[in-house]
Amino acid sequence: MIRNSKSSYHIPVLLKEAIDGLKVKPNGKYIDATIGGGGHAFEILKRGGVLLGIDIDQDAIDYVKEKLEINKDIFLERGNFRNLKSIARKCGFDKVDGILFDLGVSSHQLDTAKRGFSFRSDAPLDMRMDKESNLTAQYIVNKYSKEALYEIFSKYSEELDSRAIASAIVRARALKPIKTTGELAKFLPRPTLVFQALRIAVNEELDNLIEGLHSGADILKKGGRMVVISFHSLEDRIVKLRFDKNKLKMITKKPIIPNYEEIKVNPRSRSAKLRIFEKI
Repeated sequence: MIRNSKSSYHIPVLLKEAIDGLKVKPNGKYIDATIGGGGHAFEILKRGGVLLGIDIDQDAIDYVKEKLEINKDIFLERGNFRNLKSIARKCGFDKVDGILFDLGVSSHQLDTAKRGFSFRSDAPLDMRMDKESNLTAQYIVNKYSKEALYEIFSKYSEELDSRAIASAIVRARALKPIKTTGELAKFLPRPTLVFQALRIAVNEELDNLIEGLHSGADILKKGGRMVVISFHSLEDRIVKLRFDKNKLKMITKKPIIPNYEEIKVNPRSRSAKLRIFEKI
């Protein structure tokens, strides 16, 4: 079913914990709402599940198509998981046994310089997960007002120097447009936080997450499981507080986190938190 199980596209985080949390059963229907490199998806298929894999990034869909033999057990659809319910209905997954959300940015997106997600290489300020979207980080940095920039940085990164950074950007772009990741990063005290905030704003990640969680709760069968892996406090706060308490119960009182061995192999997993919910 899989042509190459060693994925260089994206290393799945908390793989065993996530799949165990879903309680995959043979011929059960499952949705991987962020299929990425297909690591979690392969394990679901390996345990006998029927899978719908969704990703907003066409690169991910193309990659998985190359790596997996598409058959009656797997369906792939490019789309935003905020539209989970309509995508699932279109593919015949009206009611499902489990849903996985692996949030954040993939290793492939970070490592592909031209996508503009990382400041490690100088590249166009892009940050779009959906390459068909019109809004880029470059547009936000050069066109948004100082107050709008301050709001993005303070809300989505909790950066303490958000106002000073917004002012510095406005001054710099008045002399010359800020077009690349390097041009932006060079005057940021903590570029990781600002880049995170811009990425969230470009892709409307938190709004999408809220919609996706509610849609997922609607299409889960009674006793079905939802597993969510988040990578920063803003995501985890939404997962913990905004899930539908009338439809789901939280199985994990405390989030599951990677052990030392996983972090050693995959340092990007260090901030991951996994929470499990069950349909009431």
